[in-house]
Amino acid sequence: MNRYARQTALPDVGAEGQARLQGAHVLVAGAGGLGAPVMQYLVGAGIGTITLIDGDIVSESNLHRQPLYRMRDIGQPKAQAAATALAALNPEVTIQPLVDWLTPANAPTLVDQADVVLDCADTFAASFTLSDAASAAGKPLISASALGLSGYVGGFCASAPSLRAVFPDLPQTAATCATAGVLGPVVAMMGALQAQMALSVLLGSTPSPLGQMMILDAASWRMSGFRFDGTPEPENAVSFLAASQISAGDLVIDLRSEVLAPFLDTALHLPPDALPDLALPPESTRIVLACRTGLRAHHAGLALRDRWAGDIALLALPDA
Repeated sequence: MNRYARQTALPDVGAEGQARLQGAHVLVAGAGGLGAPVMQYLVGAGIGTITLIDGDIVSESNLHRQPLYRMRDIGQPKAQAAATALAALNPEVTIQPLVDWLTPANAPTLVDQADVVLDCADTFAASFTLSDAASAAGKPLISASALGLSGYVGGFCASAPSLRAVFPDLPQTAATCATAGVLGPVVAMMGALQAQMALSVLLGSTPSPLGQMMILDAASWRMSGFRFDGTPEPENAVSFLAASQISAGDLVIDLRSEVLAPFLDTALHLPPDALPDLALPPESTRIVLACRTGLRAHHAGLALRDRWAGDIALLALPDA
């Protein structure tokens, strides 16, 4: 117990709490700027099992904000490189690396196996997919985001509203770390808060971080927070699916104008502004709207709901 002596000295932990942490299974989706500090602190705390899913590889541009990796890791799958580094930090923790992207096809099983889910992904499609799966399974979700000099972290689902409830309206366009930039310490602070919230959930600390939002503005040196308990869930939310879940009877529409051809031979290739002129199929047909991040598909789906009552699904194509 020498490894954990400093945290078991806390009244909120003790021997019983440490045993609870060592028996816990945590799912971490994303091994990037958020996932790196999250995993380091969870492994350091002695979490029993961590399943890590990430389909990306380590690149040199990652290293300023992902100090879990070394120059020798460049070109390696992040999930595997992270598992190697974390095993050296604490061999008592079982790391289950999955070199794959989180999708609506694999999310439900992964979420069902976990006690707490941590959203360290960098797309709102992955975040909403995790929120939908966690909400359905009654599992707590700790989600965070960081961009530029600001970020947020919150505890969702289980006893709290979902991510969709807190973010019912999305921007028309979304910046990324690649386009807007980000400082490493900003991401690290959000990741550290995620780890703290996850530990608090597992330990049953009060007040619960579920239903709590924390917001950082490093440009003005301010941190604020608010409770969102009781926030209503949105009606008629449009859900995501995986490409493998497309069926033969679906009407698939690829909204990406930046590619020359649709990702599927049978798909229509239309820009979002052409959808108002689309001849709609029978309402027994499911319409699948696809784009790179899912954001254009999300907005197109909401607009389509105003004139069509059939089933609508969204598809994000980050690799295309």
